[in-house]
Formats: sequence, structure tokens, C-alpha cells
Amino acid sequence: MSKPVTPGLSRDNVTRTQKFSIAGVAALGAAALAFSLVPGNSEAGAQAADVSPVAFAVSAGAQKTVHASVSKQQSNADKQARDAAAKAAADKKAADQAAARKRAEDERKAKEAASRAAARKPVYANNLDGWIRQSLDIMRAKGIPGSYEGLHRNILRESSGNPNAINGWDINAINGTPSIGLLQVIKPTFDAYHVEGTSTNIYDPVANITAAANYAADRYGSMDNVNSAY
Repeated sequence: MSKPVTPGLSRDNVTRTQKFSIAGVAALGAAALAFSLVPGNSEAGAQAADVSPVAFAVSAGAQKTVHASVSKQQSNADKQARDAAAKAAADKKAADQAAARKRAEDERKAKEAASRAAARKPVYANNLDGWIRQSLDIMRAKGIPGSYEGLHRNILRESSGNPNAINGWDINAINGTPSIGLLQVIKPTFDAYHVEGTSTNIYDPVANITAAANYAADRYGSMDNVNSAY
């Protein structure tokens, strides 16, 4: 006796395996539907489970970006520091070189000035003419009046041009202070009218002339005004 057949299905087509397959598909469909309808934590968990790998990947990428940015900033800071140090060293070197050049230039100018001064410095002959001319230059520098003619005239009258001449017979000699030198100056007068920068030796011709001219300027206005013993 044959078994009844489910309407729409043939006995040949509905096998045991197919029955299990159909049941499994139905079960999976129901489970999927139930999962999609479960509210709350289940949905959040499912979504978190689906999203977390992506979120982790994004987080790792961001960390790499930040790290690269920090590294670049550090590299730029290091470069700026090196550039600043190099500039400071270059500036110091340039300043040192400029200072050295200025010192060298100052020394060169000082030497040139000394050379020019030496070249301008007159050389006086060691004779009556030279002594008078040197005395006149000192007198002009000190503001002492007098001329070549006035000095020369009085020197010839007083000592005949002998710087070692001594008067041993006049009143000064009698009083113990003989007249000495080219312009026959006594020692107290020489000391009182000595001109700074000249020798303190009364026999020195330039010192003797200059002190006598200083005395004559004070007493007579100038040696040019002296025409006899003074």
C-alpha cells in the first residue's frame, strides 16, 4: 500500500537531505531576522564587532600621522638650531675679522702719522744758527715774542756766540752769580725763567737763549727791545 504524498511535492524530489537543507535555511532566516530585531546591547555589540577592526585601523593610521608630524617638527627645530648656531659663528668670525682689520688700520695710520711727524720734525744744525732757530720754534710754541735778528744781535754782543762764556768781573760775578752762556744769564734768572721742554743746564745753548728771551719778554716786552746789558 503506498503512502500519501504531500501536495505539491513528489516523492522522488523530497529526500531526507533536502528536508534538512530546507529546515536549516529556515532556521538561519529566522535567526537573522531575530538578530536584526534585538534592541539595545545586542545591536551595539554586533555593530561594535563589525566596526572595531576598521576603528583600530583608523587609530593606527592617525598615530602614524601624528608621529610623522612630530618627527618633522623636531627635524625642523633641529635644523633651525643648527642654522642659528652657524649664523652666530659666522657673525662672530666676521666681527673678529673686522676688529682685526680695524686694529691693523689704526696701527698703520699711527705709523704713518709718526713717520710724517718725524719727516716734518726739523733738524737743527749744531751751531749758532741752528740754536737760534730751534729756540725760536720753542718760543713760538710757548708764546714768547722775539725774532732771529733780535736774538742774534744780542748773542753776539753778550758772548760772541760762545755758549761756554762766563763773565767773571761784573757785579753779578762779584756777588757770586756770574753771567753765563750765549746771552749771559745768571743762574737765579735762568731758573726763574726756564722754559719747560728745554735742558736745565744753563750752558745748554738752546735752553740759555730761550730762558733769556723769556726774561726779556717779561721785562722789556721782547728781546728785540734789548740793545745793551740787560
